[in-house]
Amino acid sequence: MNEQLVKTEGLNRRAALGLLVLLLACALALMGMRPFHRPDPYVRSVLTRPGNVVQGHAIFQMNCSGCHGLMADGKVGPSLKGVSGHKSRQALIEQVISGNTPPMPQFQPSPQEMADLLSYLESL
Repeated sequence: MNEQLVKTEGLNRRAALGLLVLLLACALALMGMRPFHRPDPYVRSVLTRPGNVVQGHAIFQMNCSGCHGLMADGKVGPSLKGVSGHKSRQALIEQVISGNTPPMPQFQPSPQEMADLLSYLESL
């Protein structure tokens, strides 16, 4: 009986070790498939500038409020309240300039205007 218990424990350990190796291999494969993402020059330029919340609010009112509402609380587009809490600065910039989320149009303000808009979005 002891011999069978020892064999079962050995098999369980090998199975657990095999599962651990498999999970580690999958994690490494996924990391390798995801290219290291460096911001493009536009994004780097935006991120190095201080933004002006007041200017950003004005830019928002002129370009974004038609869909996101005057107070950024949603209208046709979603509310942007707290958006910086779940999107990085880079992700916010890319969301604005990409045009990849229809019906939101592609929009590429100057780096300073984007820094100002980003400051406003982070203030919500």
